[in-house]
Amino acid sequence: MATAAVRPATPDDVPEIVRIQADTWTTAYAGLVPAAALEGLRSPAARAAWTAAVGAGDGHHVLVATEGEWTVGFCAAAPAVVPEGATASSAPTLGPEAWAEISALLVEPRWGRRGHGGRLLAAAAAHLRGDGARYGLAWVPEADAASRNFYKAAGWTADGAVRVLDTGEGELREVRITGSLDLELR
Repeated sequence: MATAAVRPATPDDVPEIVRIQADTWTTAYAGLVPAAALEGLRSPAARAAWTAAVGAGDGHHVLVATEGEWTVGFCAAAPAVVPEGATASSAPTLGPEAWAEISALLVEPRWGRRGHGGRLLAAAAAHLRGDGARYGLAWVPEADAASRNFYKAAGWTADGAVRVLDTGEGELREVRITGSLDLELR
């Protein structure tokens, strides 16, 4: 097995980030997200958005997981805009500045079950703790049992909040998952 690692993304990683997101979402969310939205994940606008995210700095982190020479996944994390009522699953509860959000965490399906997701989440948590955050949140499609189980294994749980996104062709329900950023690989 080749060496697996996580590192900060560079602008050279953007094409792979775009490809991984489009391929993974097309596989996982074909029945939940309209085809036009999935096609848009490969657009110049998507590439520009990821280029901006990679260069954002100021508490924003985009990390890539690699195995040997292959980029196999990525994670985007930043300070959270904490919705009212968000609570941490552990005490003490701190203010909004103690929250960060995992806005994307994807591993290409063919590279799944090799620890890449856990390494990405642990690395993102370390960066976010370094920025002063103590708790994390992520929005996950309600129908995405695999992602919900992944976060559950990290000790994160649904906190009861739900949001509904208008996809243009229907609605996508997402649940908010929260937990401690005190994560370590086992």
